[in-house]
Amino acid sequence: MPNHVRKLFASALALALAAALALAGCSHAPATPNQAQGLERTESIALSEIPEYAGEPSVEVDGGQPGFTDEDIDAAKAGGLESYSELDALGRCGPAVALVGPETLPTEERGSIGMVKPSGWQISKYDFIDGRYLYNRCHLIGFQLTGENANERNLITGTRYLNTQGMLPLENEIAAYVKETGNHVLFRATPLFQGSELVVRGVQLEALSIEDGGAGVRFNAYCYNVQPNVEIDYATGDNSGASAEDAEAAGEERVYILNTRSMKFHDPNCKSVDDMAEHNKQEFTGTRDELLESGYEPCGRCDP
Repeated sequence: MPNHVRKLFASALALALAAALALAGCSHAPATPNQAQGLERTESIALSEIPEYAGEPSVEVDGGQPGFTDEDIDAAKAGGLESYSELDALGRCGPAVALVGPETLPTEERGSIGMVKPSGWQISKYDFIDGRYLYNRCHLIGFQLTGENANERNLITGTRYLNTQGMLPLENEIAAYVKETGNHVLFRATPLFQGSELVVRGVQLEALSIEDGGAGVRFNAYCYNVQPNVEIDYATGDNSGASAEDAEAAGEERVYILNTRSMKFHDPNCKSVDDMAEHNKQEFTGTRDELLESGYEPCGRCDP
């Protein structure tokens, strides 16, 4: 379904959702435009209130209670389904919010996001990191929730650890709930920067399931933008660690086999290549970095 059609359908469904909740005894006054705007700008927790990273990818905030107000919920149900802050003067993302439901889930395969360079972006590799690359282009609101691809207002420079250990499990919780129940979850992701630093220190994630008043999904967590065994300069994105790989190796040209459907690249001798549908298979001669910049990810089986 085209994106603009999906958004129109989502708005109509939001009105139906509000009406259904009103009939159920949960009616609220319609949100004004100012209320809808306020949903995007609600104050987040201060970095000074976050404990130092101590080995866990995330920490509970405010006892796990999301900071949504009644006005926030009203605004979402009145049509404030999906909003991404404008980039600031340093090119940094701000809060992103969405009312996630069956109608916002992607209906197409994820596309390339390699052309987006979030603030502080650079390519850094370590052999002890899964996939070897320190930084990912992390969606504030995951692709699996709203189908956003190369939206520069929704992509930050985040570590592999932040992406897969901190944010992904919470996004998976929302996606699983929506698919199982057909209900909606109000979700907000707030990147927290310190001063004029270009790389985010972490991301605050808040979620509340709407139809059941938070019985299905309710959390408020801060996910650390760290990578074990790597020291990060958040002002610039520069970093150092115990086992950095030789950068020249990634610049060598060689032959790869691409899966244009899964957006994975493989060694030509990888067993996954034999299982690949011919119409999804493409040969590529070039560097590993070129593929990563184009949004492809290395196969986990052959680790090319």
